[in-house]
Amino acid sequence: MEQRGKVVVAMSGGVDSSVAAVMLKEQGFDVIGIMLRLWSEPGKEHENRCCTPDSMAIARRVAARFSIPFYAVDAQEVFYNTVVNSFIHGYTNNTTPNPCLVCNQQIRWGFLLQRTLELNAQFLATGHYARLRRDDSGRIQLLQAIAGNKDQSYVLHTLNQHHLKHTLFPIGELTKPEVRELARKFNIPSAERPDSQDLCFLGNIDYRQFIAQYVQDPVNPGPIFSSSGERLGTHPGLAYYTIGQRKGLGISSPQPLYVLEKDSSRNALIVGSVDKLGRYELIAGDSNWISGTAPDKPFRAQVKIRYKSIPEWAEVHPQPNNQTRILFERSVRDITPGQAAVIYLDEICLGGGIIN
Repeated sequence: MEQRGKVVVAMSGGVDSSVAAVMLKEQGFDVIGIMLRLWSEPGKEHENRCCTPDSMAIARRVAARFSIPFYAVDAQEVFYNTVVNSFIHGYTNNTTPNPCLVCNQQIRWGFLLQRTLELNAQFLATGHYARLRRDDSGRIQLLQAIAGNKDQSYVLHTLNQHHLKHTLFPIGELTKPEVRELARKFNIPSAERPDSQDLCFLGNIDYRQFIAQYVQDPVNPGPIFSSSGERLGTHPGLAYYTIGQRKGLGISSPQPLYVLEKDSSRNALIVGSVDKLGRYELIAGDSNWISGTAPDKPFRAQVKIRYKSIPEWAEVHPQPNNQTRILFERSVRDITPGQAAVIYLDEICLGGGIIN
């Protein structure tokens, strides 16, 4: 079979990356498997869901079965310095960060892509559910996956043309059942392995426990106010809450109360009824336009404010200094600083930014 080029596959031991590696091998690529050893709390290395000893063993078995060279690469230091530190910094600055965004940009398409190119490989492939396509100008577009319920373009919106030029998403045209069926066909050990849902480095603890353990600056208690200014109680620290949260407020009220705002200037938590959660506008910073160029005028598009949120129609206004102003056509709940606002035109992911 004619070789189609060299590709590094980011293998995790999961069914998606395993199938991606075997598919590329079957298509004639010269495949190398790499698993990154990511940071975990000392003594809890078996709890990082992306690189447990069991996951490593499965990835090695898959690679060996299909004659794929396999390497484990230590990325613990760079992972801690970028992903974990940004997670801690976000929560201690009263935002709700999404560490997967940082991991994709800085670890997979930063650290790992650099290693890929150093191996003289043309491509880095992952098991993400997303697709790529060239437009008429030759630019690469990031498209939603065929399986809409598994689409991961939201967490890939930080990628640029350089990244995408060297990227393959082998399973983007498939549904999850089709991927599992291929895994059974290839006799891959992880064919029935459940998907990982939580943040990999948290292991088996809640993020609040992690913040309490690793934050260097004290997390100070403060007042809880209603939206009308009435003091209702005391919170243990703003870092332990997120916009839209209902449970765990420790307040008795005749109606359900939700976190509306975290007021850093007063170290105050503002709560109110569900009808006060909606907003019509947001400003996003650190905006990335996948095409490489920001649109020169406002346009109508759909915007997702969280990975699993429903896209909402809005008018998108690119601003100076990588800012983007988004005006929604209807009130949108749970707009949360630290999360990403990601912009779509039909199936095309145009880019996005971090909600300020």
